[in-house]
Amino acid sequence: QVQLVESGGGLVQPGGSLRLSCAASGNIFSINAMYWYRQAPGKGRELVAAITGSGITSSADSVKGRFTISGNNAKTTVYLQMNALKPEDTALYYCSSRGLVRGTLQPFEVWGQGTLVTVSS
Repeated sequence: QVQLVESGGGLVQPGGSLRLSCAASGNIFSINAMYWYRQAPGKGRELVAAITGSGITSSADSVKGRFTISGNNAKTTVYLQMNALKPEDTALYYCSSRGLVRGTLQPFEVWGQGTLVTVSS
């Protein structure tokens, strides 16, 4: 009933920038929060940044000062602006959303398919 689609990944040189997008669609009554996770090859999934429905943001220490999460008013579209990228930022980046389904007001938690970010010279 709720789907997420990420975009914006790609190959970038160290020190470069990318902006990831995540669009939520479907029977959405409200979004409590949107998250960006990443998983590097051979490593576990890491929470990178989060934004609440009211716009409160937080990011992991590993990306603080370099990555910024933002979104539209309804938080149905969120972005991850990534600057000063490092090779260790190479990972599959996933968007996740938690909220309530329109009509039933049942909670949902959905994940996107992921978008690959490769930082290499």
